[in-house]
Amino acid sequence: MKKAAVLVMLLALAACGQRAALALKPGQQLPPAPYGRSDRPEPTELLTTPTIAIPERSVELRTRSEQREDDPFDLPPPEAPQPE
Repeated sequence: MKKAAVLVMLLALAACGQRAALALKPGQQLPPAPYGRSDRPEPTELLTTPTIAIPERSVELRTRSEQREDDPFDLPPPEAPQPE
């Protein structure tokens, strides 16, 4: 009995999703055009992610343990001045 109730609740929850395309409500407008642009961007243009927002990885991961090279900039912190 409990399994059937859980199954019905899951099916009802799965049926809640909206499948229609997004649209503006009556009386709503798109946001104003960005500064320096004369026309308003289309909704599809606003939803596309710019390339700069998805950068590619530029660092090669290390696959095995290696000895670190000497770093000339890895200096100890300066000594604090001692009061006299």
